[in-house]
Amino acid sequence: MASTEDVKSESAVTTIVNLAEEAKLAREGVKAPSHALRSVTKSLVAGGVAGGVSRTAVAPLERLKILLQVQNPHSIKYNGTIQGLKYIWKSEGFRGLFKGNGTNCARIIPNSAVKFFSYEEASKGILWLYRRQTRNEEAELTPVLRLGAGACAGIIAMSATYPMDMVRGRLTVQTEKSPRQYRGIFHALTTVLREEGPRSLYKGWLPSVIGVIPYVGLNFAVYESLKDWLIKSKALGLVDDNNELGVATRLACGAAAGTVGQTVAYPLDVIRRRMQMAGWKDAASVVTGDGKAKAALEYNGMVDAFRKTVRHEGFGALYKGLVPNSVKVVPSIAIAFVTYEMVKDILGVEMRISD
Repeated sequence: MASTEDVKSESAVTTIVNLAEEAKLAREGVKAPSHALRSVTKSLVAGGVAGGVSRTAVAPLERLKILLQVQNPHSIKYNGTIQGLKYIWKSEGFRGLFKGNGTNCARIIPNSAVKFFSYEEASKGILWLYRRQTRNEEAELTPVLRLGAGACAGIIAMSATYPMDMVRGRLTVQTEKSPRQYRGIFHALTTVLREEGPRSLYKGWLPSVIGVIPYVGLNFAVYESLKDWLIKSKALGLVDDNNELGVATRLACGAAAGTVGQTVAYPLDVIRRRMQMAGWKDAASVVTGDGKAKAALEYNGMVDAFRKTVRHEGFGALYKGLVPNSVKVVPSIAIAFVTYEMVKDILGVEMRISD
């Protein structure tokens, strides 16, 4: 039979162990928010860097695409990718190739940060629901579920930064001969707000949201699914010894994703740009046609914009600027995905070292 002293000793040991466990849990509880904050910060920073790098790399093609989309059909200045780039260089110089890129980066950096972060969070939430529904804790995201997560991310990011996209479009198309010169992002925002009202900052939002669902959704779905397939099947010997894909292979996956997404969503991008230009007093000459016969620039919504564009210019007008956009999107999406993953890896290593 155990003595009273043994019982007391055992009780003291149990108390000490319990206190140690509680202290450990308390420490973990304090550290958890810090790690969560670091994880969020890492995702946002990586997404922002990815957006800025990828968009600056293709800025001249981005500007040419918008000019082709909105130029007056009665006064053609830009007629193809090579001719268009040469015309910009000749008429506006090197800086003309990057006009609007500052505004674009000011929009795309937070847009990209929110998009990548939203995709990760949406993926976690959708996967959790999917596992509960299927009662399979080992279940993984399917291409359709990735499409849904990407669509959610695209809608959130687009809505959060849409006014910046609207004024970016106007800054991009104005030239030295434009009657009204916006002096920068803030001036463009305040001018549009004062002269056209708050709702004007969201002109073209509906086709943008509709377009972003297949565009961003397919980008993420194709990229992630293609990567998973290559890793699991070990096709073409592209997987290295660490069961990972090389940079060139991931760039190719991103290029495929960009090609599919932009081809499906492109007509909605054209309509969005045209709706953004509508109601612009003293519009840029590329829109008005230098005083020649003007195209119909007033639209009563997205459907009306589609109808008038096809009626006046034909179905092909919905794909104006597709070639420079394709040349732009393929490397841009590829660079964005790979940069995001590389920056996250770098930040992950630094955070582990700091811990």
